[in-house]
Amino acid sequence: MSNHLAIATVTAVLRKILQEEIREDLPSATVTTARPHVASGGTPKAGINIYLYQATPNPAWRNADLRTRRPKGDLIKHGQAGLDLHYLLTFYGNELELEPQRLLGSTVRALVDRPIITPDMIRTTLSGSSWSFLRNSTLAEQVQLVKFIPAMMTAEELSRIWSIFFQIPYSLSFAYQATAILIQGEKAGKAALPVRTPQFGIAVSRPIIETVESFDRKNPTIFANSQIKILGREFRGDRLSVQIGNASLTPDRVEDTEIHLQLSPHAKQLRSGVQSLQIIADSTIVPEQIDPTTNKTLPPKTSRGFSNTCPMILCPQIEGEPRIEREGSDQEDEDFLTAIVNVNILVGLEQQVFLLLNRIEDGTSTILRSQRRDRDTYELHFRLRNLDPGNYLIRVQIDGAESPLTSNSQGYSGPSLILENNEV
Repeated sequence: MSNHLAIATVTAVLRKILQEEIREDLPSATVTTARPHVASGGTPKAGINIYLYQATPNPAWRNADLRTRRPKGDLIKHGQAGLDLHYLLTFYGNELELEPQRLLGSTVRALVDRPIITPDMIRTTLSGSSWSFLRNSTLAEQVQLVKFIPAMMTAEELSRIWSIFFQIPYSLSFAYQATAILIQGEKAGKAALPVRTPQFGIAVSRPIIETVESFDRKNPTIFANSQIKILGREFRGDRLSVQIGNASLTPDRVEDTEIHLQLSPHAKQLRSGVQSLQIIADSTIVPEQIDPTTNKTLPPKTSRGFSNTCPMILCPQIEGEPRIEREGSDQEDEDFLTAIVNVNILVGLEQQVFLLLNRIEDGTSTILRSQRRDRDTYELHFRLRNLDPGNYLIRVQIDGAESPLTSNSQGYSGPSLILENNEV
């Protein structure tokens, strides 16, 4: 495969081939690699201009490298791209002496004689001082050799190409295609170790979760201290655990179609918000036994089954009475008020936390973002800004899950936060 210098290397080799061939036919002619140009006046200088006007995916190599990644996106080998290069060769010279046509004939003969770029041709070209910036090219290591073939081009296609050269009159031209250049990526892949000894096991039936609900029918909201019921089927296995987010919990009761689980706010890996719930079932396939040849105890062979993943919303709860403290800032002259709210579930650094306030007197609502945290915590700080004095109902929202409000016969009653006139 080739590196990023392959395209320029092909152009350099093509220029060297043509320069060597036309030297015998027209010694004064030169080969350039620039945009087609306008003659400076009088008889144009004899020469050939090589212009790479387009690069396209090679049809044969387009799908040859699809399996560079695993389904999850992991790179398993270097990626590559197969390209075709399209060149426009323009011929200049004295039209009365037919120099452009003579140069066209020399070019066609040269590429008929040497249609393939060999590794020796690449090394010889790059050894010259003119191409020192291409010496790191790896085109010579490419397994498939690059070939030059004449390109089929109608008068309409040729006219379209020349129309992009602003105010440059047409000169005798011919198109060639170089195929195929294989450019390889540099990002390293990963390869797993080969299998030493194949092992066979029996897969247990997969648990299926249908619904997750709270035992409290009056309040179906699930909190960090709720008892939940998982309904489904195939809840079998020697050892079952319930994975909620990153927390692994042991169920209190397991039946074939029902699992009871008491959540605990002390499970430090539980987080508020939409969490994934999954059942992991471990079953013993072959029990522990003695190897008759070595008289050593062989460990049991187990099989692990995973259920489908079910979403569950875990809501926070405000604990105790919120309090207000006046704090100072090194960057500001004035002090500011901070509301401190405690919740019953650990809040992670990466979680989005807001305080939702509703003023009881007029229903005015305000949303405040929590202040920056430097560790996982149960205590949340919110800076109070632009708030009128009054009594506010408050809710904490963590990753979209809100803490509940209490209510009485008159409506919502708490939790609340009171701002006095002398505090604002």
